[in-house]
Amino acid sequence: MSKYFWLLCLLVTSGVTATAQIRLGVGSGNAAASIDYANPRKYEIGGITVSGAKFLDPSTLISLTGLRVGDEIDVPGDAISRAIQKLWDQGILGGVDVRATKIEGDKIYLDFLLTERPRLSRFDFSGTSKSQAEDLEKKISLNKGRVVTDALLNSTRTTVQSFFQEKGFLNTQVVIRQIPDSVIANSVSLEIRVDKGEKVRIGELEIERIHAATDKLENRSLAEKISGLWSNDDRTFSESKLKRQLKKTKEKKFYKIFTGAKFNKSEYEEDKKLLIDFYNKEGYRDAAIVSDSIYTLSDDRIGIKLVVDEGRRYYYRNISWSGNYLYDAAFLARVLGLERGDVYNREELDKRLNYNPNGNDITSLYMDDGYLFFQIEPVEVAVEGDSIDIEMRLSEGSQATINSITVSGNTKTSDHVILRELRTLPGQNFSRSALIRSQRELSNLGYFDPEKIGMQPIPNPENGTVDIQYTVEERPNDQITLSGGWGGGLGAVGTVGLVLNNFSLRKAGNWKEWRPVPSGDGQRLALNIQANGKRYQSYSLSFTEPWLGGRRPNSLTVSLSKSIQRFTQQDNDNFGQLTDAHIDITGASVNLGRRLRWPDDYFTLSNSISYFRYNMSNGSAIFGNYAEADKIRDANNISFITSFARSSIDNPTYTRSGSSIGLNVTFTPPYSLLNSKSNPFQWIEFHKWMFDASWFHSLSGNGKLVLNTRAHFGFIGTYGSGKTIGPFERFKLGGSGLGGGSFIVATDYIGLRGYEDESISPNSAGGVAFNKYVAELRYPISLNPAATVFVLGFAEAGNNFGNYRQYDPFKLYRSVGVGARVFMAAFGLLGFDYGWGLDTVPGLPGANGGQFHFIIGQQIR
Repeated sequence: MSKYFWLLCLLVTSGVTATAQIRLGVGSGNAAASIDYANPRKYEIGGITVSGAKFLDPSTLISLTGLRVGDEIDVPGDAISRAIQKLWDQGILGGVDVRATKIEGDKIYLDFLLTERPRLSRFDFSGTSKSQAEDLEKKISLNKGRVVTDALLNSTRTTVQSFFQEKGFLNTQVVIRQIPDSVIANSVSLEIRVDKGEKVRIGELEIERIHAATDKLENRSLAEKISGLWSNDDRTFSESKLKRQLKKTKEKKFYKIFTGAKFNKSEYEEDKKLLIDFYNKEGYRDAAIVSDSIYTLSDDRIGIKLVVDEGRRYYYRNISWSGNYLYDAAFLARVLGLERGDVYNREELDKRLNYNPNGNDITSLYMDDGYLFFQIEPVEVAVEGDSIDIEMRLSEGSQATINSITVSGNTKTSDHVILRELRTLPGQNFSRSALIRSQRELSNLGYFDPEKIGMQPIPNPENGTVDIQYTVEERPNDQITLSGGWGGGLGAVGTVGLVLNNFSLRKAGNWKEWRPVPSGDGQRLALNIQANGKRYQSYSLSFTEPWLGGRRPNSLTVSLSKSIQRFTQQDNDNFGQLTDAHIDITGASVNLGRRLRWPDDYFTLSNSISYFRYNMSNGSAIFGNYAEADKIRDANNISFITSFARSSIDNPTYTRSGSSIGLNVTFTPPYSLLNSKSNPFQWIEFHKWMFDASWFHSLSGNGKLVLNTRAHFGFIGTYGSGKTIGPFERFKLGGSGLGGGSFIVATDYIGLRGYEDESISPNSAGGVAFNKYVAELRYPISLNPAATVFVLGFAEAGNNFGNYRQYDPFKLYRSVGVGARVFMAAFGLLGFDYGWGLDTVPGLPGANGGQFHFIIGQQIR
């Protein structure tokens, strides 16, 4: 007889696969006589050893068994089987055998013979593209050296299948092959073979409805009689309308060119919720999907059938209020805006109670008056037939005052620049609208990422106060321009520009603050230089202090500019000789602005005075066919400008809501009324009126799809009916609105996409009146503050008139097109448009039609 003989006891548990057998072997010279398997006997464990483990720590493995030297166990018994199961549950072993190496009296010595699972050395994909393999590597949890377990293989297989199923390959098959590594001991490489099969699309989509039985006339509810909308069709919707509520689950039809119709399980589940949400909004609060089935049509087509129990449509009957002491029930009902007989809509009810972006709500009514601890709960107190009674239970609480304000995240901008824009001040009553307004003001500064401005009220109920924490994230907003281009009539033009939007003049004297420029005080410094050698030069410098004196939002802007343009032209009156001509413009302006409190604090008023000196030769070359252009040599323009504006936009980079309306009036002294012999070309005389209005409306629930409508008007006149309007300060319409002629002299350039630059102009000097209307539909591609990108589609129309007898606000040149806007902090806003002019411009064939336009900066008109 061998020294060791095996007595096999097979222990198979539910967690062990059929190929993994657990064996208990007991052997010694006299073991057979010592062990009676019909009558288990108690033994004391005299020793425990581990064999077969090459990479695992034996002491750790022994501790995992739960057995200790000195323990008393039954042999045969459950203690050893539990120890084996505990080792197996770790998932790192391929086999576990237990044997008794020796028995001495009542002591038994156990040895665990283990087979370790292999470790992963590498893995590869087959049947996938390179990009798909790279995406899968990020999703699966396969790291070199990891133990290859059944659970790991199953999770890898499931992840790969889910990855392709989300792309429409519902029949994806994954086979994972283990290949022993010839270099690294006890290691394997995995070959993950993927058979995607055909992409499966939704071929049929059916929605079957179960509606409540039609009531008899005498059983109609009061709400139905009041609404006057009751009919057999009032209880259901067309199948096509229901299908439109499924945003991602679409059926493939030959005429649906842009519909992918792929099936995605998670999106399908979300769409089922959207369908029920739609029913709930329409008053069907009991609507439910009672069954849904997915069936195979072919290898690449499936069908889906949804069965919806619509239930009945519910209406509001009685709405009562309790717990209200500040406002009476009639006033609260008017704010709520729901009437007896309205369709029951819980989502709309919650919006009108808690937050209504399109109007007032009950919670705002209280919180704007300091009642931070206000709560309201709508309770259905009665449901009779299709009518519902609601009781609004209020807990008004007490007013909360603001205790402290903290700001974090501003690494460059000084605290006082932020704090002065806030509408929430310590000692004031808490106001939710003031909190939201503060967020808007911080966003409009342009120094912070508007998507990451945080506001966190921290209530202190014990003393009736609230602390408010603001968090911001700085974004770059200084702009540097280094560019070259080809200007109309000027040839190559180079531009160097620098705009510091958060400059600090106060810190300029401290060289330590030049990193690279002193910043943080919210001032604006702009420098721009354009040149083409001696032929064309332009210089401008401006400085803005938005809070003059630091106590009130009164702004001061000082600007200086100079431009010189020289050219050579042929003189037809002097036998075709070449003569030199030039224009030299020097200007300066000072502007004072302030924020108004009436009619509301969205209004601003600014007043400025400017002086421009025009020194020129050969005015006919500049103003073309203007009647007396050859008499113009030197001119002076002293102007007073008043701007009255209101802006409530929420974000200057990508605006979702609000409006911007402005009236700008410019006038010069009435020289001709003071001195009838004054030279109208030496001292320019005019009054000018400009009106701009822009509205933004969010058209989608997530606020991304935005409609922007605009209207622009401009008029210029003289003092006295018999006076002639001069060639200065006129309007030129068409193109990008940047100006495309050889000379830019005191002219307002108005864009009209789809037409050539300046093509809508009654003469070379420009028009005296214009109007323009725009509608744009915008959608963002990226709202990253480093590069905000949105696309747009537009329709616009406008015209420019040479005199007021011809003015007709409805005689318009129309255009449509598409475009994109890219905002980068270092370069500002860049625009690319393709417009199609729909109307022919008399005398200018080719001025309309397909036109590409490049736009720099935020275009006002």
